[in-house]
Amino acid sequence: MKNLFLTFLVAVMSGPISAQFYKKDQPFAHTYSIVARDTVTGEMGVAVQSHWFSVGTGVTWGKSGVGVVATQSFTNPSFGPRGLQLLENGLTAELAVNALIEVDEARGVRQLAILDANGNVAAHTGKDCIEAAGHYVGNNFSVQANLMEKATVWPAMAKAFEETKGSLAERMLAALEAAQAEGGDIRGKQSAALMVVGKEDTGNEWDDKLVDLRVDDHETPLKELRRLLTVQQAYEFMNAGDVAVEKGDIKGAKEMYQKAQQLNPDNIEMKYWYAVTLVNNKEFAEAKSIFKKVFDKDKNWQALLKRLKKVNLLQVTESQLKELERL
Repeated sequence: MKNLFLTFLVAVMSGPISAQFYKKDQPFAHTYSIVARDTVTGEMGVAVQSHWFSVGTGVTWGKSGVGVVATQSFTNPSFGPRGLQLLENGLTAELAVNALIEVDEARGVRQLAILDANGNVAAHTGKDCIEAAGHYVGNNFSVQANLMEKATVWPAMAKAFEETKGSLAERMLAALEAAQAEGGDIRGKQSAALMVVGKEDTGNEWDDKLVDLRVDDHETPLKELRRLLTVQQAYEFMNAGDVAVEKGDIKGAKEMYQKAQQLNPDNIEMKYWYAVTLVNNKEFAEAKSIFKKVFDKDKNWQALLKRLKKVNLLQVTESQLKELERL
């Protein structure tokens, strides 16, 4: 009776059953991925790498307060939104996986992993997925892979995730890096993606994803993905600095801006806004030396000074403004 109910529920959600059948023109992503949950923050994430263009387009799905989905091998992209909808309707990850796979004629070539907001996780590796293929379900995470060089790839992913310290994004990226070090996709590498969503549904779709990074075509996608994650972390410090400025906490703002620059030292915009904060805190001499380094690289930042002063974002006297414009 339960199986009959699940079949009916998926059918109602997705329209005609034929829409779920395997078609040769459906995208495929032979790949390795991880779905995981941070037991401290409640954040959930999904990360993937493949020797296929723009793997994140069809494989990674997630929604704050609901869960995350990885659909791969001969990919059924509808598993992403439909899986999340099943979770929203109250199904656990296991029931959602069973419901989607049960009515899928091509279940033998599918690989699917779903994790829900309670940390329940389930995975499916079809019997016809290309070797080496398999998955491992751990505590609040699952790793899955197909078309790998060897069957030790996903165990290496699990070990790396369990042993790595840091944020959920950093731990998932470490799992992908461990897979690559173990041989990874037998064809090589081309694209990667990393997504993290929050513990609770914000009700605002535009605030749903805490991390949403994709490398669609690159010789070393994981290296580039790690660089992008570092840049994002730097900008998060910048945003925290801006909030501190709004609250009048200049000391806190300076600390956040400095942390941002430590992570992304070649970013002249970060240096520029740090200098603006210093000026507004009456630390003109220190700001001036930083402005000089920025202007030497790009004079457009110097032209922006007058515009900022006009809207009171740069609090300088006319004589100070002229001094900065002469740098």
